[in-house]
Amino acid sequence: MPTASCCNSSNGPAPAEGPKQTKVVIRKTYRGALEGTGVAEVLTAQAAAGAGYVASERVDATLDGRKGTFVIQHGGLADGEDQSTFGTAVPHSGTADLAGLSGRATEASHGVLTLAYTFGEPS
Repeated sequence: MPTASCCNSSNGPAPAEGPKQTKVVIRKTYRGALEGTGVAEVLTAQAAAGAGYVASERVDATLDGRKGTFVIQHGGLADGEDQSTFGTAVPHSGTADLAGLSGRATEASHGVLTLAYTFGEPS
């Protein structure tokens, strides 16, 4: 299970109407099949009954014995009680032993990353 800490945030002026927007940098530690760290730059929008975020995260880790870096772009939406997440490893972003990594990433519950991945030919 990853642990995360929020390091930097910046809020623009509160809008007269509409959702509040925030930019946040989150540093994560991953443990399990994925061992390492991640740094995510996150943009959020918070409305009265809904919210969303998009993020680009560089992961520096060992995945099933393979060491390197890769980037995940992910996001999530909340509409009242309904929540969904989405994410993809950026094609050809893997380095070193993680070259050729592709896959999907989801966060089905807070702080738990599920990464379904394969390795193809490195570019």
